[in-house]
Amino acid sequence: MQPDPQDKPLDAVVAAVQLPDVSDADFESSLAELRELAKTLGYRVVQTFTQKRANFDTTAYLGAGKRDEVRAYVESQSGAGHDARPGHATNPELEGIQALLIDHEISPSQARNLEKAVGCAVMDRTMVILEIFHRHARSRAARAQVEIARLGYMAPRLREAAKLAGPQGRQRSGVGGRGAGESHTELDRRKIRDRIAELQADIDAMGAERQTQRARRQQGQGIASVALVGYTNAGKSTLMRALTGSEVLVANKLFATLDTTVRVLHPESVPRVLVSDTVGFIKNLPHGLVESFKSTLDEALDASLLLHVIDASDPGFDRQRQVTDDVLAEIGAQDVPRIRVFNKIDQVGDAQAQQALERELRATYPSCIVMSARRPDDVAALRGVIVAFFQKDLVEVALRLPWSAQQLRREIYANCEVLDESADDAGAVFRVRADAATIRALHARAGSDAPPQDAS
Repeated sequence: MQPDPQDKPLDAVVAAVQLPDVSDADFESSLAELRELAKTLGYRVVQTFTQKRANFDTTAYLGAGKRDEVRAYVESQSGAGHDARPGHATNPELEGIQALLIDHEISPSQARNLEKAVGCAVMDRTMVILEIFHRHARSRAARAQVEIARLGYMAPRLREAAKLAGPQGRQRSGVGGRGAGESHTELDRRKIRDRIAELQADIDAMGAERQTQRARRQQGQGIASVALVGYTNAGKSTLMRALTGSEVLVANKLFATLDTTVRVLHPESVPRVLVSDTVGFIKNLPHGLVESFKSTLDEALDASLLLHVIDASDPGFDRQRQVTDDVLAEIGAQDVPRIRVFNKIDQVGDAQAQQALERELRATYPSCIVMSARRPDDVAALRGVIVAFFQKDLVEVALRLPWSAQQLRREIYANCEVLDESADDAGAVFRVRADAATIRALHARAGSDAPPQDAS
């Protein structure tokens, strides 16, 4: 069964096969990631089983001996009156192992045979991630994309369901009992195809609408955009909250949020900066979710600056950095200006260890930021770097506003950094700093005969 994360966690075990071309470090990192995914889904992992093999067992993923070992453990954890057969470990009030989580995507027949062999429900890595995405998606687009991925995952598994159902699952549906008709499985698969086509049409329409909304937003004067990208659980939401003063969700779970959140950098700056938080990256994302995942990164493509947030306290952060770099390259965002932000430095050992790691990071990535999103001084320093990035192309001019155009005062203060203000018989004179397009637009609307003057 799949637990409600609000309920008491259910016990689960994890199993994985290490192939010859997978290093011990990568293997353990992937297992740790699966345990965190299980936590997000509401499971408590109580045991891990690993096996080194030249390849996966074609019938049931794990070798026969390892399957027996898992079954013995499952049976040893069963409470009184608990039936460990597949489909019977579904009562959360019963003690025992409720699921075996596999750190790979396995075929429907492998899953069915493995369930029969070990005596509990089996969920592969893809199923775990799909369920998390399903529970956490909030926007229409995210829900539609996740449903497409779930339907695509289910389609090939209908055949296995039909085998379990016996002759009834293969029954034909010809008219009046005549004609070949379609089996129930074929009907279900056709319904899935039709539903996927319907959802894809909705997504295409929503994509066009999002493009229009972004274009309108970018037409606003003096607005710059920053996108937070990085591995899931790197502290992006905490950093987003610190930079914008917003009440975005902060949770120590993978994929705590899937939908892009956009807020204004606080305190507001000139130009006004929009900050967006994107979905976290993860290694071995299920194929069916790749497009869904990439579509949530549209903000990264539109951003003027990317903040690549990396968890400095994670020993595997370099692998995570590479995953992020690879995905950004895949979506065409490799040329967007980027600042690497090594977050959570406060969680690295003692002060001496933190200083040593910081020196190492700055030597490897000279322009990086090493910080903790929980330290106000660090956040303020990062904000200063962001503002400086967008102010490097600003111009400083003297802008005359005739007394007949004083209604533009609010707009000047909203879109420019006002350095000084004076007045004479003809009107007010502002010494401002802003981008050239904003200056030209304000001058045209003010109707002043005198062009903006270089304030230097």
